[in-house]
Formats: sequence, structure tokens, C-alpha cells
Amino acid sequence: MTDGTIDTPPQTLNHAGAVVDQAIAFMVGQDIGSLEIASALLAGALALMGRSLSHQGILAVLDQAREAVSGGHFDPTQA
Repeated sequence: MTDGTIDTPPQTLNHAGAVVDQAIAFMVGQDIGSLEIASALLAGALALMGRSLSHQGILAVLDQAREAVSGGHFDPTQA
């Protein structure tokens, strides 16, 4: 990962994703709203990225996320 993209996700990414899925399920079970969960996860992710990436690197990741949303990758009608 040199430009903020992941060419081949490491095996640990799958494990981290599974842990996050479990955390989300736990919070849903605690009657925490989806927006609150997502906001907390985003804030935590940005803080964690700040430990490893420059501001420009974080902005590159956010730009990729914005492009994905704009491209319809998170269209709830397609779920």
C-alpha cells in the first residue's frame, strides 16, 4: 500500500472485518442506532488512520470512499 489503496488484502484484513462485524452486532443488540454506530466507527477509523497515514493519505482514503458512494457502491436499493 503506497498510495492509500490495497492491491491484495492481507489475511488479517478479513479477521479485522469479522471482529468489526461482531462489534456492530453487539452494538445493535444494545439498541444503539445505526447512524451512531457508523459515526463512532468512522471516528475511530479516522483516529486510527491518523497514527499511520499523513493527512494527505487520510484524504486519499476518504476520496476513494467518496468515489465509491458516488459510483453507487452503497446504494441501499441494490442491497
